[in-house]
Amino acid sequence: MEYHAGRGERLLNPMFSLTDQLGREVSLDHWPVRIISTVPSQTELLYYLGLDNEIVGVTKFCTHPANKTNHTIKIGGTKQLDIPLIRSLNPDLIIANKEENERQQLEELMADYPTYVSDPFDLPSALQMINGVGALVNRNQQAYALSSEIEHRFEQLSALQPSNLRVAYFIWRKPYMVAGTGTFINDMLSRCGFVNAFDAERYPQISTDALKAAKPDVILLSSEPYPFKQKHADELSALMPGILIIMVDGELFSWYGNRLLHSVDYFIKLVNSIVGR
Repeated sequence: MEYHAGRGERLLNPMFSLTDQLGREVSLDHWPVRIISTVPSQTELLYYLGLDNEIVGVTKFCTHPANKTNHTIKIGGTKQLDIPLIRSLNPDLIIANKEENERQQLEELMADYPTYVSDPFDLPSALQMINGVGALVNRNQQAYALSSEIEHRFEQLSALQPSNLRVAYFIWRKPYMVAGTGTFINDMLSRCGFVNAFDAERYPQISTDALKAAKPDVILLSSEPYPFKQKHADELSALMPGILIIMVDGELFSWYGNRLLHSVDYFIKLVNSIVGR
């Protein structure tokens, strides 16, 4: 998928220029003072980096940190951005994501505003995103300290013995959808020592027959984007009698900002609880 650069991204005399994760050049003529974030995990990252005063708009799904996002203007949903409202806020930097935002809307914004688009698919690219965003918002030291600490914590996972358990990680219902290969979630599963039961790319829809054929040892039901509950676990248990089904915190598997600081401890407890059964 190609995104087209717009006039908001190439300045005659940029003060600072950086390549985003789509390979696009993002140029600034001053440090941003009016930032809009269209991605929940990156909104949390911006607040973590101390940009409370610079953030002027976030999506309705940006809920962390609640004590700050509750008081920030909401510019629609991740897939349905309120473009006129965004324009009225006159941002000098937009932080977006290839997967979570709609291409057409992003291209419209790119035409007029410097827009950094992330596309992390594993831990290294998530750390690259953190450092890239930090550089764009003049928080290099804070971003580097954060990415270094996350990298250090993930080194603890190397001590885990690979369980090689086949895992199906559900993200949606009606239709059932799972996290496949080439996704950030898949990388997290691999670092936990799990084997993805589905080798299809991205987020394939699966039938109950496909689920049975995949023969997972464990089914993980994510808390987001679909809010799986116990009744949904019971539904799958009826289809797959005897299989281990666990509800998991989707934010710790799929958010690629500062929330990764908490993922490793969670993963270790999760793996030990599964292997110990």
